[in-house]
Amino acid sequence: MHPIFVAEGAERAIPIRFVSAATWPAMQNDLDPPARAFAAAAGFEARPGRHLVLPTADGALAAILFGIENEDAPRDPFLPGSLAGLLPPGLYRFANDPHDRRLAALAIALGAYRFARYRKGEERGVRLVVPPGVDAGELSRIAEAVVLARDLINTPANDMGPDELEQAARTLAGRHGAQVRAVVGDDLLKENFPLIHAVGRASSRAPRLIDLRWGDPKNPKVTLVGKGVCFDTGGLDLKPESAMLIMKKDMGGAATVLALAHMIMDARLPVALRVIIPAVENAMSGSAFRPLDVYPSRKGLTVEIGNTDAEGRLVLADALALADEDAPDLLIDMGTLTGAARVALGPELPPFYTDDEALAADIAACAAAERDPLWRMPLYRPYDTLLDSKVADLGNVASGSFAGSIVCALFLKRFVEKAKAFAHFDIYAWTPAAKPARPEGGECQAARALYALLKARYPA
Repeated sequence: MHPIFVAEGAERAIPIRFVSAATWPAMQNDLDPPARAFAAAAGFEARPGRHLVLPTADGALAAILFGIENEDAPRDPFLPGSLAGLLPPGLYRFANDPHDRRLAALAIALGAYRFARYRKGEERGVRLVVPPGVDAGELSRIAEAVVLARDLINTPANDMGPDELEQAARTLAGRHGAQVRAVVGDDLLKENFPLIHAVGRASSRAPRLIDLRWGDPKNPKVTLVGKGVCFDTGGLDLKPESAMLIMKKDMGGAATVLALAHMIMDARLPVALRVIIPAVENAMSGSAFRPLDVYPSRKGLTVEIGNTDAEGRLVLADALALADEDAPDLLIDMGTLTGAARVALGPELPPFYTDDEALAADIAACAAAERDPLWRMPLYRPYDTLLDSKVADLGNVASGSFAGSIVCALFLKRFVEKAKAFAHFDIYAWTPAAKPARPEGGECQAARALYALLKARYPA
């Protein structure tokens, strides 16, 4: 179980009372006179995010007041996540319901996250009794998965290269009894992964394809493909300093599919799971791939390089072609791919693309229920011509500057034919400024929504 959660001990736990502007007048009447007087003297207002520690007569903690939104106002169920950094050490419980007790409890666990690999983190000592009716095991596996993704993304590239990413996959596989195979270095050419090799060959750290399998092969096939660019300089089309600063997060797709894989395997969903990660570093050297180079792909399509900074779609193309050969029931790819997606939707709302209307509706419903924001964008076929090349089957970037995220999705779709359903996610994997339950830094986007989708489609 996640260390913040406790299954028992409600009778000795400090109550957290959720109040809104609408409920505060009645709740004041429920407080004993000293507590009511203290709240008045402290000037407590039941506004979203405000909190007050109520003492007992002898100075101990009596209760916590925490402001949330009115029922008729826009609500953030993750607002209670700020309590993880506000509360004194102790054991707590919900004395009444916030807007969503399950998400509020999860928010406190996610808000307690600290990346402490290089600097000793402050141990807050906050523990929460799992609210009645909430599955403690389910909360824990989701929180653990988010921590896994955040830790991988936050780890700098000097300690998170292709080899370390492979080791992270192997550690996860060992925990759940999965099998992992890796194709490394020049073996990528021998086994027909030319695009992965081309992107990663300039680095002193060997590129690789990581292939994890778990579950009964007779079950429905679910395949996850995650972009694992452990650092992206842009290659010979070098990024400016400001754009390169957080490129340690360019393996966020790989981190997120590993987090989702943990949820699936820990819940023992009845699927045949496959996770494929092309892990590379897009570096610069004499052997770097160049603009206007032309390379074959695993699928047989030739690709002209219009920009070496559009490398993520290249490594995903070979990985998707491999995944597609298996004709999975559901194929999902995920990566930190385009600035165009951020311009269109910002850092908190990743776009996804699919031709499957039922799948799109289910993803949107699960994203809304889990408050894991996603927004469907169109696979607009007329834009396929933007990928035309005069010397190869297609280019890796558009001939113009428009519709960058859509064009990337259309590029990847060229490498998928046999999968029964396919969805592509263009995530950011980063929180630029801290919010409740979402510290600044690496973020696990879309995984909770997709886990909810898979639980509904393939119940354990």
